[in-house]
Formats: sequence, structure tokens, C-alpha cells
Amino acid sequence: MKQSLQAAVLSLAAIGFLPHGAASAEQVATQPTVIELFTSQSCYSCPPAERLLGELAQRDDIIALEHHVDYWDNLVYGSAGRWKDIFSSPEATDRQRRYNDTIEGRGYSFTPQMVFDGKTDAVGNRTREVNREIKRARKNNSERLNVAITPLAEGGLTITVEGSIGDKAGIWLLRFKKEQAVQPTGGENKGKNLVNHNIVREVRRVGDWTGKKAVVDVADYRLEEGFSCVVLVQSARPGPVIGAARCPSLSS
Repeated sequence: MKQSLQAAVLSLAAIGFLPHGAASAEQVATQPTVIELFTSQSCYSCPPAERLLGELAQRDDIIALEHHVDYWDNLVYGSAGRWKDIFSSPEATDRQRRYNDTIEGRGYSFTPQMVFDGKTDAVGNRTREVNREIKRARKNNSERLNVAITPLAEGGLTITVEGSIGDKAGIWLLRFKKEQAVQPTGGENKGKNLVNHNIVREVRRVGDWTGKKAVVDVADYRLEEGFSCVVLVQSARPGPVIGAARCPSLSS
């Protein structure tokens, strides 16, 4: 019975639904590592990183997200011309720049870049390097806030954040498209069949963490077919992730 109860608690923690009160060491260990890939459909070395992110996205212990930067959009590649990434945005480029202003030893942006829990990074198409950073992140996420997401009966959701770390941070709701196949007609990847995963389409600040339990109702939130969302608790820089959870299925 004790083993069954412990397994149930660990399962709840893995999907972001934690019991009231502080998390045990076992619960914290199951909290997901957040991996953000900064990529572009015009980047020749990015498709392998995108495939790797797709594999990582299948794991329960990882929240995997793609941000498509826009600084590749106007580059011309001889007869291949140029390709404007259909998901690119200046917001993604700015998010990457802000991370690289704070990641130790970085200071510049590149693709494909994976950022782990907002703290460290790796070249996204180097599997061994990525796995090393995942292991490092798992060892260093012992202090995390509990984030629970509950669908509202009339639509939308309620986000509850509690714990005893951090004195000020934002509560962010990120909406993403689960998958999209694309065949660029220009640029370095002209003619290739690309598949993007968990492509972030909106980053929305919905509340604040001030060191005390926070309950945020987002009554107007709806998801289109093929979309999902996650909640991250981190500073506006952005900085280290101090809490994270996946959204449950929401009515469109």
C-alpha cells in the first residue's frame, strides 16, 4: 500500500498537480526540466536539433518548447534565395538575447541553441551535450515552486503557485502549436521536409509570484485544435525557471 501511494504521488507531481503544502524531495525530483530551443527554418544545422526536441517532448520529465527567431529571415543563399520562417518573431529573438545576457560565458546568440531551465545552454544538435545538460538540470532543480493548473468548468483555467522560494517573479502562460510540417521553398533548407514541435505562439504574463501563495484565474483562455500550453514561473529577463507545469486538456 505504501509503495502504491508513493507511486501515485510521484505521478501527480510529474504532470504538475501537487498536493497542498511543500513538496517532498521525491516530488521535487519529478518536476519537469524546461528545455527551450531557439531555431529557424532557414538554419541548415537546425533540423537535427528540431528532431531531437521532438523526441524530448515525448518524455514526462521534460517540457520542450521551440522559439523561432527572425534574424535568419532576410539572409539570401545564392540561387536558393531566402526563406522567411513562418513562425519567426522578434519576440523570440529578444527572449533568446535576454537569456544570453544572463547565461554565464555566453553573451551572444546562435542557432540551434537549447536553454535548460533558463540557466544553462547547449548546441541543440549535439545529443551528448544536450543529455549532459539535462542531467545537470535534474540535479539542480531541487528548489522549485509547486504549480497546479485546473480547468474551469465554464472554460479557461486556474493557476495555483505555492512554495517557499523566490521573492518576486512572473507567472507566464505559453501557448504552443504541437506540430507543424513545413517544406521551405528557399533558404538553406530549400526543398527539405521539416517538422517543428511545440512551437511557441504566445507568451503571456498572467500574474505575479511575490513569495506567497498565488491563485490566478484566466477565464478567457481557450486553445485551438492542435494547441496546448504550459505555465512557467520566472523573472521577466527571463531568468531561471523556479516553477513549471503542463496545462491539462482545455475546451476550445
